[in-house]
Amino acid sequence: MSKFIIQKDVWNVIPNLAVGVLVLKNVQENKKLSTTQEEEIKSLLDNANSNAKKYLTSDVISENDVVKIWRETYQRFPTKKGARCSVENLLKRVLHNNPVGSILPSVDITNAISLEYALPIGAEDADKFDGDLTLDIMHGDEHFLPIGSETEEPPLKDEIAYKDNYGVVCRCLNWRDGQRTQISDDTTREFIAMECVEPERLDDLKEAIDKLASLMTKYLDAEIVSKDILTIENNEINLN
Repeated sequence: MSKFIIQKDVWNVIPNLAVGVLVLKNVQENKKLSTTQEEEIKSLLDNANSNAKKYLTSDVISENDVVKIWRETYQRFPTKKGARCSVENLLKRVLHNNPVGSILPSVDITNAISLEYALPIGAEDADKFDGDLTLDIMHGDEHFLPIGSETEEPPLKDEIAYKDNYGVVCRCLNWRDGQRTQISDDTTREFIAMECVEPERLDDLKEAIDKLASLMTKYLDAEIVSKDILTIENNEINLN
């Protein structure tokens, strides 16, 4: 039985890290939604874009609290120049009056939750994992082919990333996904991670992962395999 494991050395670098994990099966990524369902998801995303403005009290993206805390977190380990938490990119669009638009139902749902709670979310095709998935400190020679690239870009030594037996799945916590495990129309089993580094927001993290699970089951017929918040005291979860 494969697992997702956060190696305990990670907490030496990011002491307040908590990761909400949702594992789904029988996800219908290519499901034909009704017009009503499409409108509901569009409304969900529109509302999330609007509600995300509450996190943007400054016109300088780096001065906003939810961005500042992630930039400080990224300074705790080596990162590629310009690497940013995924939620910063979404909030930057809202700040510049360029709201996050519709892509695919599952992407719209995850983007909506990410904006609503200002928490980064990443989704992977769990059937593409080679053995256990771990969040770990990298050696620097792991395989990684990013989405949209034809050239391998291995992580830096001591970078924190998601990896399996073959190589890296997502670099710099939640910055950049790899091609090998990216979600496609054929994906039916998904691993979704949502990170939080603010202890006072653990209730938000729990609420967000619960809401995401509800929406994925409602609109894409997903079935929940596992759902939990991982911490140093509870650092692994089954993927099957």
